[in-house]
Amino acid sequence: MIKKFIDKLLGKTAGGAQGKSRFGKRQEVPAEVHKIDPALVDERAKNVVTTLQQAGYEAYVVGGAVRDLLLGLRPKDFDVATNATPEQVKSLFRRAFIIGRRFRIVHVVYGRGREHEVIEVSTFRAYMDNAAAEQVSGNERTSKGELASMKHAVDASGRVLRDNVWGPQEEDAARRDFTVNAMYYDPANQVVVDYHNGIKDAQKLTLRMIGDPATRYREDPVRIIRAIRFSAKLAALGFKMEAKTAAPLVESSKLLADVPQSRLFDEMLKLLQTGHAIATVEQLKKLGLARGIYPLLDVVVERADQPFVKAALQDTDRRVGEGKPVAPSFLLACVLWADVRDGWAQRQEGQRGQRPQAPFPALQDAIDDVFNARIGDVSGRGKLAADMREIWMMQPRFDKRTGSTPYSLVEQARFRAAFDFMRLRADVGEVSEAIAEWWQEFSIADDVRRQDLLEQVREEQKVRQRVRVRDTAAPAKLRNEPAPRQNPAQNQSRGQDAEPDDEVEVEAGAVPPDGEAAAPRKRRRRRKPRPAGGGEGGGSAAAE
Repeated sequence: MIKKFIDKLLGKTAGGAQGKSRFGKRQEVPAEVHKIDPALVDERAKNVVTTLQQAGYEAYVVGGAVRDLLLGLRPKDFDVATNATPEQVKSLFRRAFIIGRRFRIVHVVYGRGREHEVIEVSTFRAYMDNAAAEQVSGNERTSKGELASMKHAVDASGRVLRDNVWGPQEEDAARRDFTVNAMYYDPANQVVVDYHNGIKDAQKLTLRMIGDPATRYREDPVRIIRAIRFSAKLAALGFKMEAKTAAPLVESSKLLADVPQSRLFDEMLKLLQTGHAIATVEQLKKLGLARGIYPLLDVVVERADQPFVKAALQDTDRRVGEGKPVAPSFLLACVLWADVRDGWAQRQEGQRGQRPQAPFPALQDAIDDVFNARIGDVSGRGKLAADMREIWMMQPRFDKRTGSTPYSLVEQARFRAAFDFMRLRADVGEVSEAIAEWWQEFSIADDVRRQDLLEQVREEQKVRQRVRVRDTAAPAKLRNEPAPRQNPAQNQSRGQDAEPDDEVEVEAGAVPPDGEAAAPRKRRRRRKPRPAGGGEGGGSAAAE
């Protein structure tokens, strides 16, 4: 133990080699070589770096943002690394918040509401030997009390539970995951600092793990998911994962069983919402990880080729590519819709020995079953579940386009998400295209046009109802048989004063949802009173 400590102080490895073999050799690459366009750097990230540097600290843009800048892409997110501690960073910014336990970082917030931007600031971390770290027998939850006072701790498998020991930049670079994510860019002098040949790997389009991949996956099994995410994101640019980096993935995936479910759920959402969902599914299959990472992700991969789910994944990728917001509730509602739809139908039909239920209670119970079976307690009882439930519960309401229903529906907070969901259903033939187009026009129309659209629906329904009545009477006419006489009970059902040949009309308020058959509601007509002698003809009106 003492020898290891002395070797660390002298910058030596166990074999006597100089520390540069472990921490890499610092290379400062000038602008004329790396050719990063300064205009692609976010002004808020520049402001964070400048503020820290003016306060006397080192500060750089770091990670995937530098990789994207080298590739000529405009990064969506910017992270900053510095030798200032989280407390020192927080003191320099008006809106800054320290978050995290495992890795303590600072979020510097610019703007408010949906337009706000977060610059994530991390402190350079020391490269620690896990053999010398404090050990706990449990996990984050069961050992929470012990971990509170620890800065560097691992569990029995070697997974890092705490890593908050600060160190120099070269050690911080060594503890990052991939070489192309371990570069530092100073926007002031436009120099890239590279310790592990990240620039060369970026030029060779290679995704390579720093250090021994199996060891790095054991330290943090979530790196397995990160490897999939980056390989999917960079595949479109021609990147390929190094063979040594890919080799331990399947065997190491067993370690994910020890990762908290909430963290896996969040990582799954990152896989599906970074604009490369389709490519991610392909990478999971290609790397032999189509099953076993997370149960809900298994469902996504299994259903990715189904038209409705595939359309949802493609739509999510498109929105991210266009810079539009995406919500996990929408995508997961699409993935699990088949379960909800089938359970809903079974409950209405009274299958599996159950009594038939009315449509809305049946839908509510089907949704509860899906939450219990597929999502559990991770995020299924929070806002995400509430949004998913609202999207699903609105679907039957799109069938009714009369009265005040359309007006109340378009005022719902989740109307747009529910409509987009119904629009996808129409795209795959599950809903009438005409209904989707009607709602699209109604949602953006003025009051006059909305009245026209409602009147159009009423007229269509009247025509359909008359066709049904005519079709019902057609067989008797084709046989040249007189229409059957109405018995008193039938006359009473039509109204006491109705004549057999009265025209049937449908009142607007009594029309069922589109596509449903229902008995028409009749309008009563007053008969002319007959003469006292029983003959027909024009007599005086009798008093009622």
